[in-house]
Amino acid sequence: MEKYSVLMAVYAGDKAEYVKLAIDSMKNQTVPPDEIVIVVDGPIGADIGVILDKEEKQENSTISFNICRLEKNKGLANALNVGLEICRNDLVARMDADDISLPDRCEKELQQFKKNKSLVVCGCNLDEFETVNECYEWENDCKGKQERKIKIATSRIVPEENEEIRRFMKKRQPVNHATVIYRKSAVQQVGGYIPLRRKEDFDLFSRMISAGYEFYNVQEHLYLCRVDENNYRRRKSWQNCKNGMLVYRRHLKRGGCNLAQYIEICLGEIIFFLLPYPMMKYLSDKILRSKK
Repeated sequence: MEKYSVLMAVYAGDKAEYVKLAIDSMKNQTVPPDEIVIVVDGPIGADIGVILDKEEKQENSTISFNICRLEKNKGLANALNVGLEICRNDLVARMDADDISLPDRCEKELQQFKKNKSLVVCGCNLDEFETVNECYEWENDCKGKQERKIKIATSRIVPEENEEIRRFMKKRQPVNHATVIYRKSAVQQVGGYIPLRRKEDFDLFSRMISAGYEFYNVQEHLYLCRVDENNYRRRKSWQNCKNGMLVYRRHLKRGGCNLAQYIEICLGEIIFFLLPYPMMKYLSDKILRSKK
């Protein structure tokens, strides 16, 4: 299979133990990467720094670590653009610093690139989980335990084939951003990530779909996304609402949706912003996600 890089970004708000789990989950893929690029987006805590320093200094490893340290925090979009420039492989696997990729995630996505030479973006379904008592079989301190003691809250299920994905994107995000492997050359061809603070991924994939690139989603749940109350509250922010309407207006202008669909989307964004938090959370899980 084609070689690939992993692209991650970390910042001061990340927790060291979660960062380590995220890195370990990529190091222990059934088809491991030959490079992991981590962009440090501004100052971070010493505990995260120790983890990154240890990975960077490892000898006799088949995976090379490339740590890029930025002086100031400029947001995820900027960090990912910087990281893409560094990645030496055209295939790049995204990974968020507080999530977990199941061991065969990358192998199953890489198989799709092997089968379809026109493929440019491949993702998968994911499960959102709340931490209970994590223990993973690849950790040395699990003392032989192999169970995953987590509570799956909801799932984000996305359409499979390219045409389904194009239709789905007229109203909703059709790809789980953190789960994808994509071609670096294609991402850079459409201008990379635009620094919007929110919904940068939708904007990127809208431009890539408009450019005619081919997408696919593996219909398996190969990624664990950590959620808590803060995740929901961020979705309710005015910044998120405003950026959502801005991104969808750009989507409308490039022909990704029609005027009626744009108005429907904007009304949904405003309603979610205005609703009391408990009702917003309930509708978010009920409408946008599949409840476990």
